[in-house]
Amino acid sequence: MAPHPLLPPLPTPQASSSGSTTTAYKPSAFFIHAPNEPVFQSHPALSTAAKVTVISAGVGLLVSSVQNALDKHDRGAMGIFTRTGGTISFFAGMGFTYAFSQAVAANVRETDDALNSAAGGCAAGFFAGARAGSFPIGVASCVAIGTLLGTFDAAGKSLTGTDRLSIPRPEREQRRLEFFKKPKKIMGEGDAEVVI
Repeated sequence: MAPHPLLPPLPTPQASSSGSTTTAYKPSAFFIHAPNEPVFQSHPALSTAAKVTVISAGVGLLVSSVQNALDKHDRGAMGIFTRTGGTISFFAGMGFTYAFSQAVAANVRETDDALNSAAGGCAAGFFAGARAGSFPIGVASCVAIGTLLGTFDAAGKSLTGTDRLSIPRPEREQRRLEFFKKPKKIMGEGDAEVVI
């Protein structure tokens, strides 16, 4: 019976000096990490979530101040906290939920891939649904934000494509020159060239 290509090899029976057969396991390269294969390192969930919470609370403060400036009221600058302060806590909660869920998913699965971002986005979407007080909104937000962040992570975590700074300078210059439209040369009568 041929071994399955995806399963580890079975131990082979070997004869010992006393005449009985023993099953000895020979280690194979199947279980040894390749030297260039990255080894998973666990993510500190709380410290990462705390950093993201502070950043997202800052974004929430910016959004709250814009909301305060665009509304007509008699509260003054304190309206950022008294009228639209819920925006700050909502942004902070969304950031914490995303970062914590992403780190926990990575630690449980022991891998860094797009599914971790999708799980974090789904948890943040449920948080948005809980704020709205609607289960259907929570499910729709989970699907939408999870899909968006999972796709963004799978595409390389960049809106501009490849990391341009990791490409050597001569290759970057060659790509830059190839990007621009080149003028077409039309051969005219005689040796004169006409450039369009």
